[in-house]
Amino acid sequence: MRGPLVVKRALGEPLLLLAAFGSILLTTTTLVALTMYASSVAGAGVRRAVETASYRQTTTTISAQVNARTFPRYDRTVRDELAAAYGAPPAVTTSLRSDSYVMPGQDGEETPGLLRFGSHDGLDRHARLAAGRWPRTGGQAVEAAISEPAAAATGFEPGGEFVTKARLDGRPVQVRVVGVFRLDDPVGERWAGEELLSRGVERGEYTTYGPLMVTQETFVARFATGVRAIWAAEPDLGALTPERLRPLAEAVGRVGERLSAAGCANCLTAGDLPHLLTQLDTASLVARSTVLIPVLQLLLLAAYALMLTARLLADHRRMEVALLRSRGAGAARLAVLAGGEALLVAVPCAIVAPLLGPPLLALIGLLPWISASGVRLAPQADAGTFLVSFGVALAAAVLLALPAVAGARRTYVEEQSARGRGGRRGLIQGAGADLALLVVAALAIWQLQRYGAPVTATAAGGLGIDPLIISGPALALLAGGLLGLRLVPRASRLAERLTARRPTLAPALGTWQVSRRPLKYAGPALLLTLAIAIGVVSMATTSTWQASQLDQADHRAAADLRLSGPSEGPELGALGRGTAFTALPGVTAASPAFRAATGAGGESALLLALDAGRLGELFRLRPDLSARTVAQLSAALAGDRAGRLELPGRPRELTVRVESRAAVPARLVLSDALGVWLDLPLGELREGGNRIALDLAPLAGRAGTITYPLSVRGLVAGEQAGLRLTGLGADGRDVPVAGAVAHPRGVIAFGPPREPGPLPVVLTSGLAATLKLDVGQGGTVRLAGRVVRVEVVGIVASMPTSAPDQQAVLADWETLQAYELAAAQPSRPATEWWLAAADTAPAREILRRNPQWDVTAVDRRELAAELRDDPLAGALQGALTLGFAAALGFAVLGFLVNAVVAARERRAEFAVLRALGTGSRQVLGMLATEQAFVIGLSLAAGTALAVVVGNLVVPRVVLTGQASAVTPGVLFHIPWAAVAAMLALVTAVLVAIVAGLARRMWRGQTLEER
Repeated sequence: MRGPLVVKRALGEPLLLLAAFGSILLTTTTLVALTMYASSVAGAGVRRAVETASYRQTTTTISAQVNARTFPRYDRTVRDELAAAYGAPPAVTTSLRSDSYVMPGQDGEETPGLLRFGSHDGLDRHARLAAGRWPRTGGQAVEAAISEPAAAATGFEPGGEFVTKARLDGRPVQVRVVGVFRLDDPVGERWAGEELLSRGVERGEYTTYGPLMVTQETFVARFATGVRAIWAAEPDLGALTPERLRPLAEAVGRVGERLSAAGCANCLTAGDLPHLLTQLDTASLVARSTVLIPVLQLLLLAAYALMLTARLLADHRRMEVALLRSRGAGAARLAVLAGGEALLVAVPCAIVAPLLGPPLLALIGLLPWISASGVRLAPQADAGTFLVSFGVALAAAVLLALPAVAGARRTYVEEQSARGRGGRRGLIQGAGADLALLVVAALAIWQLQRYGAPVTATAAGGLGIDPLIISGPALALLAGGLLGLRLVPRASRLAERLTARRPTLAPALGTWQVSRRPLKYAGPALLLTLAIAIGVVSMATTSTWQASQLDQADHRAAADLRLSGPSEGPELGALGRGTAFTALPGVTAASPAFRAATGAGGESALLLALDAGRLGELFRLRPDLSARTVAQLSAALAGDRAGRLELPGRPRELTVRVESRAAVPARLVLSDALGVWLDLPLGELREGGNRIALDLAPLAGRAGTITYPLSVRGLVAGEQAGLRLTGLGADGRDVPVAGAVAHPRGVIAFGPPREPGPLPVVLTSGLAATLKLDVGQGGTVRLAGRVVRVEVVGIVASMPTSAPDQQAVLADWETLQAYELAAAQPSRPATEWWLAAADTAPAREILRRNPQWDVTAVDRRELAAELRDDPLAGALQGALTLGFAAALGFAVLGFLVNAVVAARERRAEFAVLRALGTGSRQVLGMLATEQAFVIGLSLAAGTALAVVVGNLVVPRVVLTGQASAVTPGVLFHIPWAAVAAMLALVTAVLVAIVAGLARRMWRGQTLEER
């Protein structure tokens, strides 16, 4: 009997039950989808991170001193321990290098050229043969392959044989060269620490060539005489899940201890993998925790929407419940009826929601900012998903039945008296609970701002999610919405007084109705306020996150394309690199740069030197980081610059004639048309006249060219030398040197012999505070180990290209070089090149095709795309999109139900108005006034609440993919155009609901009268 009664009772109120069904279905489906999304995006983020991690980050290296007897045992032990740590045998590469051997034919020389032999597992997978074949084991002669750079330096060719002797014991080895190979990526991280293999030549006290690569068996048998072996483990991390990160990090971190316990006492373990895994574990936890923020907001909104529907349903059935009680129905019977009715609505939602979650996530995956990351959200419904769905549905059923159960004890007379005039203050406001909630929300947001993330340290020493911090934004929105309800009675009374003075009837009736029963309108107003606030916060968070990724890319790259590497190399020399880089397609501006860590004022800092005249085109500094614009900094940084003697034509040889009073070493300071400064050693000068010929061709490198004209900047020797430049010759033609003047400290330069003025610099705020200097002030600073006079022309909060919290100094390239020349210090090499280009793709392609240039490129656009597509950093975006859509759904659904029910309850009122001659337009105007009050107040309050809460919360939840604070700091950004469009769309939908409802009510009453 109870089952059919529950069904009949439910079918008696199809609209309200349908609204409850929609609310529960929307809640369960969205929360199930968010649960799936959090798990999927964390897994995808971990996979993306390990796939894009560098070789150095994922590889664990073990080194040990071995000989022919110990190598097999160590090799077996290392492989066993690595397999135990990873859970499966990783790909292990063994590399060995021999002691030195003497170059053939140089046995009796004091500093002969040296050779080394080597072995590297799988070298054929990372190199290709240019000639010949790979070596084999066996035979009297040792078969070896040699790299192209080493072959060019030694002259060894395939088929050639020679005998070399060990430098320590003189043991001869007969060698046959069988192949020449070329590394696929000679500047890759795989060969870090293997400069001899990648370059072919190492120059120092001795020049070493090689290594001559042999098979491992040959190496162990012939060359393993107390040499160092290196094992590099490359694990397959493609199937790594967030749950395995920390255990794997701990296992890999204990490999060294386990090797020592297994008998490899001299094994040394190194690698960044444990740190990477621990960092990813923290990042995935933070990503999942930040997804909880919109989840809790949605839960709050869903709970309130459901309670609003339940209250409407309970109010609609007050008299029915009272009559049932008068006929003997007890509280238990009424509670069973209410609970059964709620379960009748909730259970189908629990079953359907897990099936709707994956298609909903597929739609989210089509969003540009999600699909661009390459993340494919295709989870399947499992037992855990159904458990979440049924848990949410059961909680929703309790909320739906609660008002009916609470009102089941009232009698018929109590129900009649409760239908009178409503109060102006709700229970929450009357008890001051909204103020208490505001205090709790303020505490939660304060903790979020203090800790910078929803993840904090636990008592056990690990990391965990702080429930108070996570709930802070939701509590703040609820507290703000409840405080906003205090405005409803006051605003309604003010509107009533204003409209009462006007002759039109509809506005006066509408505002009088709101003022008469403010609590009737408080429910939908709060629902709409919360929904709009959540929507605006979601849009602002997404916009802020996207803007922050661009800011981070601009700050880390600083220029459109930044190239770093050695200042000179065999392929591109010191004066050839700039020519090649500035000739890249699309480059519109360029500057050589010096960028290196140095000491400043007693603390570590970054020294950055650029052409001040190019700052406007190259230097990307966010405006809020400096009180002065980039143009102002550019003009202020240019200080005293050095003179020059321009050399005519395109000389390939330079002759220097100089007189010296003492035998001292000297150097000539030269620069090209691109601004690159270079010191050319002149060797040891003799007392008296000296004539030194300099070949300029090698300065360009094998494939480079010099950008002319060249200029002589000065000549430097000791003060005791008393130098005098007597002549210069360029390709045999004399160059007048009348402008050469002796300067202090043994420097000959072109210009008046005076000390340069203070060095203009831009400092970071922390360094300026340490030095106690402000803009416009000067002083002496210990910079790079010596005292320098500086003048501060600008202060920035954070210097582009600097690490977080790193202090930095920015100077003009030419001014700094002139300052170094005047102090007889070496010229600063061009460690980097900063380039401006509208499209960097063609330039990047040329750089990829020329690995021999030995260049590391930082592309601002590629970096921005990499940051934007990081699933862990952008995990919040998809969750916000889901929450935003669900919030608008709840707002429209709640408003529709409340408006329909309120209109039904007022049929008698509308009938009286019609009998008094009120027309349809006046009724529509009255309803429009009532609902416009609710809509307008809610939209304004929701937007204002979002601005306040967003400013407090959003900059703290936007983190990097490694769950660290963002540099430069996050700026809160609201996309006002998109927000205005959203508010207009919501307003249009709600106005359409009101118009349709008024028309339907008017037609219904007309039919009843007929």
